[in-house]
Amino acid sequence: VQLQASGGGLKQPGGSLILSCVAFGTTIRFTDMEWYRQAPGKERELVASITTGGVADYGEFVKGRFTISRDNAKNTIYLRMNALEPEDTGVYYCYRPPSGLRPEYWGQGTQVTVSS
Repeated sequence: VQLQASGGGLKQPGGSLILSCVAFGTTIRFTDMEWYRQAPGKERELVASITTGGVADYGEFVKGRFTISRDNAKNTIYLRMNALEPEDTGVYYCYRPPSGLRPEYWGQGTQVTVSS
């Protein structure tokens, strides 16, 4: 089982990125999915979550700038990030929480750097 995150990169403040996370060897259809991030020297924090029914929730710091979505047919979740700020710099991880007998899985992370 693997969660493969991609789409990170270097952006100037105010820019946009779309992160993707594809699941291999498992299906995301029956579980909620989440994006976390970890900045240097800080603890990992929840960025966004999406339920199996498509209901999204966000960390307070998102302030309407990010959108999480899912495509179950492609076994993929996305994180569209707009109005990027230097404070958004960090490694972004996709995460499948445990559900019933299904264990949790972490993706390998993708680096997002926001700098002028």
